[in-house]
Amino acid sequence: MNFRIRKIFGVALVAILCAGGASAQKITSKSPHSRAHEQLLANQAKNRDQIRLVEKNTFIDLIDDLEPEPDIYTEGWNSKRVNPFKESDVPDTKVIDVTGYYMPVPGKVTSNYGYRAKFGRMHKGIDLAIRSNDTIRAAFDGKVRLTNYEARGYGNYVILRHPNGLETVYGHLNKALVKPDQVVKAGQAIALGGSTGRSTGPHLHFETRYMGYAINPSAIFDFANHTTHTDTYQFSKKTYTKARNYAPARNIAKSENGNAYKTGDNDIATYTVRKGDTLTSIARSYGMSATRLRKLNNMGSSDKIRAGQVLKLK
Repeated sequence: MNFRIRKIFGVALVAILCAGGASAQKITSKSPHSRAHEQLLANQAKNRDQIRLVEKNTFIDLIDDLEPEPDIYTEGWNSKRVNPFKESDVPDTKVIDVTGYYMPVPGKVTSNYGYRAKFGRMHKGIDLAIRSNDTIRAAFDGKVRLTNYEARGYGNYVILRHPNGLETVYGHLNKALVKPDQVVKAGQAIALGGSTGRSTGPHLHFETRYMGYAINPSAIFDFANHTTHTDTYQFSKKTYTKARNYAPARNIAKSENGNAYKTGDNDIATYTVRKGDTLTSIARSYGMSATRLRKLNNMGSSDKIRAGQVLKLK
């Protein structure tokens, strides 16, 4: 028993001495060894801070190309509306950089931007041909502002906001492949195309908007040649509904009623049938019914078209 007491007392005494020694070394020691030790600890702390700074800067460099400038994701970012902007904030003109684009789908235009007399409303985008579940891709780098469903309009749709100030809208989708606040790159798959909402068949409804103004997409894109007309587009409140036409005339779909929003300046009168064309596809591309096209060309309901045949369009 005495041995155990002595042992416990000895352990306690050693602990007290060690604690006292550590405290004395930290507070009162002025020896060169202590100063060297403190300097070593200070250098280690400085090195750790430098390593953290390098790691932070490296991380920022890695994400800098992916994350667009944050200041464009402010006004209306949390809005559930397609147009969250105030008219008073929209400038009269603005030069927009449209380099770094990617065509959302390779399909041709099946319906133009413009007023539709038949329905009594504006068609604020371009319809592009797709098959159900074709991949829809982001037109520019950007960030997903909204994914939503509208039964009497867009169906399933995605809205992207881009560093160049544009927003692009993708409608009638079967499925969105992205979520709100997700950063995307030009050409990245964002959805599967379909025919949801107010739609009569699979197609992509594609809009290009600047602060709520639905720009005619044909003013920016040459859909026939899968490119942009120029590296910049000058938005103007006076001309944003107008198209620009640098494409071959045969690739331009004529508007349905010859209104002021018609695509391009070419009023073409004939079309030369190409391999793969059908009477219905040609008629739809030029904003008329197949019956109207047959009548213009004195064709019966059983008559067939052939490659090289010239059809009247007016």
